[in-house]
Amino acid sequence: MEVRGPVMWMFLMSCIFGHIITSHNNVFVEAKSFSKFEDLEIEKRLKSINKPAVKIIKTIDGERYGCVDFFKQPAFDHPSMQNHTYHYKMRPIWKGMRERRTNNTGFGYLWENGVGCPIGTVPIQRVTKDDLLRLDSFGDNHKPRGSWNTTTDNSNSVLHNDKHHYAVARSLDPTQRFNGATMELCITAPKVKPAQFSASRLHIQIGKDFIQTGFTVNPALYKDSQPRTFVYTNSGGKSCYNSNCNVGMLLVRQDFPLGTALLPVSIRGAKISHYGIFGLIKDEKNGNWWLQFGDNAEEVGFWPSSRFHQSSGNYVEWGGEVYSAYLPSPEMGYGHYPVEDMRYDAYIKRITVLDGFNYIDRRVAYLEEFADNDRGYTVIDDYSTHKYPKAGHIIFFGGPGNI
Repeated sequence: MEVRGPVMWMFLMSCIFGHIITSHNNVFVEAKSFSKFEDLEIEKRLKSINKPAVKIIKTIDGERYGCVDFFKQPAFDHPSMQNHTYHYKMRPIWKGMRERRTNNTGFGYLWENGVGCPIGTVPIQRVTKDDLLRLDSFGDNHKPRGSWNTTTDNSNSVLHNDKHHYAVARSLDPTQRFNGATMELCITAPKVKPAQFSASRLHIQIGKDFIQTGFTVNPALYKDSQPRTFVYTNSGGKSCYNSNCNVGMLLVRQDFPLGTALLPVSIRGAKISHYGIFGLIKDEKNGNWWLQFGDNAEEVGFWPSSRFHQSSGNYVEWGGEVYSAYLPSPEMGYGHYPVEDMRYDAYIKRITVLDGFNYIDRRVAYLEEFADNDRGYTVIDDYSTHKYPKAGHIIFFGGPGNI
């Protein structure tokens, strides 16, 4: 391929002085040089994520993970972990919100080796310098959020150009307390561009902090357009995806790769849809927050109670969140407005909360439907459906975006 003019000049200069940074339209925009100090900071961050590994293994879709000693994963770098008593055999001390359907079969099928990491280690995805630079190029605006500080889109709103959009069912009473929530989430593959993401997730607000889980199509994070599992932590003014920083989640399983592609993907109009089961549950005895995944509600990892300045959640929401660094905005769900039909809508079914008294509430009859811009996305909250009685409380959401 022949390269001429300004682009050739930028390429040559980048080879001499620094790195090529791609724009939000996936073209060259600048050749950025890094000082020795900046390079050292990047290397320091890489070292904090890519801990020494017992071995490197790959998932069935080719992603590389390091099998890191449980006690050396990034979350143990947090200052609050100096006198910890945690162990990789930990499990929450509570009865749970779901009945296990089968015996524990594990997640070995997600790995090329059919097993995962050795006992006593956990899989931490390998991160490159380019990965960090790509995420840094988008800044804080690209990070997930909750919907409560967003107003309905109008020309007088200071958030008119916020670039985040939501179609969610959410709680509104700040005096409520939540010790957990679960969902069964339809897996879709909305179309997104390189500087965008489209996520379907459960969000629990814990004072000024929050945690999210679900799936996201996020090329900046995962370098592809597949729906992939994620957790996101915002705690004490710091934030990160998965287990890639010291405020992130502590993994306890040696065979579950955070960031794995969710396959198969549901096809709009098909008779059978595919879904993933997610839960965020606070341990009643010690206050740690646990991530659960899969039919058997397997405990994948946890956030120590010391991560958060508040013991229980005060808001909860389920639904879609999108972000775009430029217009138009991406698809959510199937890319169509919901019509209250599980064959044609992205949905979240059997939502459940564990309230502040640790009582299980499967009806959750107090949610508000919220879509900040119904020209792009809408939501239908149905907690008393007769059409799908086995689906429990179900939320339909989605839209073409393009706003």
